[in-house]
Amino acid sequence: MNPKQETTRKAEDVPLPGGNFTLLVQKLGYQALITLGVVENPLTRTREPNLGHAKSVIDDLMMLREKTKGNLTSEEEQHLTGVLGDLQRHFVTLKQQGGG
Repeated sequence: MNPKQETTRKAEDVPLPGGNFTLLVQKLGYQALITLGVVENPLTRTREPNLGHAKSVIDDLMMLREKTKGNLTSEEEQHLTGVLGDLQRHFVTLKQQGGG
């Protein structure tokens, strides 16, 4: 290949890290933020709160916390607790505002 020739990388060409608990919590947290309308949906470029979907993701994180109790490092536990707390605050605020 000619060194001056540009190569285009696609998302599917970049391997994603797996097996990392903190990254899993972060991904689920980001999904919840999208469903809460806190961040823009990268596919639709809109903010569309959906309280039902957000509650489902928050419930999944709460279940994950319960099922992993006693098996997490202190950093993992703090991260999960922090993400859950933030999401729950956003959820309550949105619900009080009559959103979603």
